[in-house]
Amino acid sequence: METKSKKTMSKGKTGKMEDSEFHEFFVDELKDIYWAENHLVKALPKMQKAATSPDLAAALEKHTQETQDHISRLEQVFKLLGEKAQAKKCDAMAGLLEEAKGVMEDTDKGTMVRDAGLIIAAQKVEHYEIATYGTLRTFAETMGHTDVQELLQQTLDNEKETDVALTELAMNCVNEAAAQE
Repeated sequence: METKSKKTMSKGKTGKMEDSEFHEFFVDELKDIYWAENHLVKALPKMQKAATSPDLAAALEKHTQETQDHISRLEQVFKLLGEKAQAKKCDAMAGLLEEAKGVMEDTDKGTMVRDAGLIIAAQKVEHYEIATYGTLRTFAETMGHTDVQELLQQTLDNEKETDVALTELAMNCVNEAAAQE
């Protein structure tokens, strides 16, 4: 029985399954997160400017710089895969960024309630990114893209660190102050 699965499952001499539907899906998802990171890097400075707490503003500024690194890493990933770094609209990130914009519009400037809202919006973004990078890293591992896997792991680790930092910021000062307003 000659089927497409023979081509899909066969690995070339590189062991990377470049011609498989799975590989194409992987690249498509990379384009999705590439769009997401490029739009996030534009939204984070707006969130930083809207923050009341200097600590939150600093955390958002730090993550803006890290997001630029994520974009560069993704560009390396595309290059390693022999693909053009190309973005495909990420509806999930578009929605999350729209929600963050709503937080800024619906809360009063200079309040810790706004900061609490910014943190939850930022953590929703982080959780989306953690899920995406974790899955993409596993896809890369499955296909034998060790170099790509390592780059995606670096970004995944960074996203997890950012999530923890935001949780600590919320728990150590923002939430309590917001509850007092």
